[in-house]
Amino acid sequence: MRKTGEEFRSIWQNPADPTVVQIIDQRRLPHEYVVHDLKTWQDGADAISDMLVRGAPLIGATAAWSLYLAANQRSGKSDCRECVLRAAEALGLTRPTAINLKWALDRCRRVIDAASGDSDLVSLLEVEARSICDEDVEISRRIGEHGLKLIEAISASKPGEPVNILTHCNAGALATINYGTATAPVYFAHAKGIDVHVWVDETRPRNQGSQLTAWELAENGVPHTLIVDNAGGHIMQHGLVDICITGTDRTTRTGDVANKIGTYLKALAAHDNSVPFYVALPSTTIDWTISDGIRGIPIEERDPDEVSRIYGRIGDRLETVNTVATNTKIRNFAFDVTPAKFVTGLITEQGICAASEKGLTELFPNMAAQKS
Repeated sequence: MRKTGEEFRSIWQNPADPTVVQIIDQRRLPHEYVVHDLKTWQDGADAISDMLVRGAPLIGATAAWSLYLAANQRSGKSDCRECVLRAAEALGLTRPTAINLKWALDRCRRVIDAASGDSDLVSLLEVEARSICDEDVEISRRIGEHGLKLIEAISASKPGEPVNILTHCNAGALATINYGTATAPVYFAHAKGIDVHVWVDETRPRNQGSQLTAWELAENGVPHTLIVDNAGGHIMQHGLVDICITGTDRTTRTGDVANKIGTYLKALAAHDNSVPFYVALPSTTIDWTISDGIRGIPIEERDPDEVSRIYGRIGDRLETVNTVATNTKIRNFAFDVTPAKFVTGLITEQGICAASEKGLTELFPNMAAQKS
């Protein structure tokens, strides 16, 4: 992995064959770094649903590149446009909670509608997918710059001591195209020489924290410590957390945030211990049509095997083992909603605002017009 801030991308075209899109198979990390080829739109759909790619911005970008692949598959055929639109419909069903998926597909549909002919679709969708990725890198960079100010202020208040940051799930470069959302301020602070330390929740059941965030921070030389999910409240009680920063897959116009299951409990613990709880998000994850996150945001429920099985290294082998009795009933909720009242502020590419409709509308007046 190239260090964040250099030439790293989480999704790219194969330099030797630009009709192939490549990703990192995140299921194999941190034990193996495997580049996976996407040759058809169905490959892209499988990568999203099977979690080879994760994180709302990367899911959206993968969907956009998948439509480019769909156009490639049917290029020159009379049904090219129809096939691409059918692919868009299928891709839209892969992950229901992450709003970036719908946002990216809607953006690509507008490109399809504006195309003068089917022969333009391949090149137009290629340009659009690249633009989505390039824009996401810039958005994450700006989130990092705004969030850096929070870390700088904490560092100034405790000279000679590290700033302890707790995060949940993976909202890093692997979840976006580069830099990340929640991790972007950390990378910017670390690059500036600020003494930072990250508490990394393991994030059951898919362990995005232990398998992705911890690996990514290690690759970038950022001091960090892995903790079990339920340790967050304990270390907050003992003054070991200065600030919590998480990402989000969908944020309502009123500031409620949906993120990986367990985020709500971290926000409650932070509230009880007067620890600031911030959510870093690109504006593309704001759903302006929803005001009540608990009732309005669809919560994905995934395969029980993600809870009953765990993947790891046993000696020289990589194995998946069962951890519960085979007759155990399991519910696997992938996300929860943290009400805005428990969110100290939202870190966006436009700045930091209150987790409220007023705060978001002031930062994004043009986007706010979408609410219904």
